[in-house]
Amino acid sequence: MMKNRFVFLWVVGLLLCLVMPSWAGVTGNHYTNGGEGIKAASVPPPGNYYRLYNVFYSSDELMDGSGDELDIDFDVFVFANVHRFIHVSNWKVLGGDFFGSVIVPVVYTDLEIGAAGVNDNDWGLGDVFIEAAGLAWHGERWDAALSVGAWVPVGPCNDRRPAYPGKDYWTGMLTFGGTLYPDAAKTWSVTALGRYEVHSEKDDTDLTLGNDFHFEWGIGKALPKDWKIGLLQFWEVGAVGYAQWQVTDDRGDDVVWDKDEHDRVFAVGPEVRCMIPPWKLFLELRCEQEFGAVDRSEGLTTSFVLTKIF
Repeated sequence: MMKNRFVFLWVVGLLLCLVMPSWAGVTGNHYTNGGEGIKAASVPPPGNYYRLYNVFYSSDELMDGSGDELDIDFDVFVFANVHRFIHVSNWKVLGGDFFGSVIVPVVYTDLEIGAAGVNDNDWGLGDVFIEAAGLAWHGERWDAALSVGAWVPVGPCNDRRPAYPGKDYWTGMLTFGGTLYPDAAKTWSVTALGRYEVHSEKDDTDLTLGNDFHFEWGIGKALPKDWKIGLLQFWEVGAVGYAQWQVTDDRGDDVVWDKDEHDRVFAVGPEVRCMIPPWKLFLELRCEQEFGAVDRSEGLTTSFVLTKIF
């Protein structure tokens, strides 16, 4: 992270707006790790969909560039209420369904760093994501998807208010992945989804954070249709996880830390999926424990996601 702890404490208040998350974690990336789980790379059939992500992230450990915990009295809690509007069209391009989406996050952050005198909390609109163009393919026993989009810096950012959710820079994001169904009945699924982020220079500074690669995976098993409680039908269970690496150096004259230190983290946990068929409503609950963090926080991500079909 920083070679010298005293340098870190001096600049933390100034730079925390950069390294605080759009939704969770302490990194420079816009995309939230763990946003998707089982069948993450499978796009639904043509239609209109609304997904409501409720993401909770908590951590009391901030790791240095060697993966050791910094003794700075660190504690962060983030709740993100994230709205995603998806349209999958009947328009075929290269044999795939053309789709797009818009993500609008509203974020609450409560952050404390005792050693640096930081104690801040705030609600606010986060940076908005526009998924401008995507293609989804469906085979007999596989799905695949590819899309491009950008995070637009509309959320508030203030160097003296590290809990503000905006980042003050643009991020382009390429998404790609696939799902395989090992059995003909498609009761088992194995999915992998990658996202590559490229960040622009932060406004009014000579600072560009390094590019990030995210990897989400899931292994799911469909449950018998008679597993019900009233209208609630238990649909699928499985194991999910994510990993994230910073893959290029931070750049610019305003970088005051070791540019060669790249953050990374891994996580794993369970997921259960349910549906309420008469309401065309799907529910997902997953909990992922982080480990192996370097140059960032290490904590717990819990996601409760609702999807409504229109």
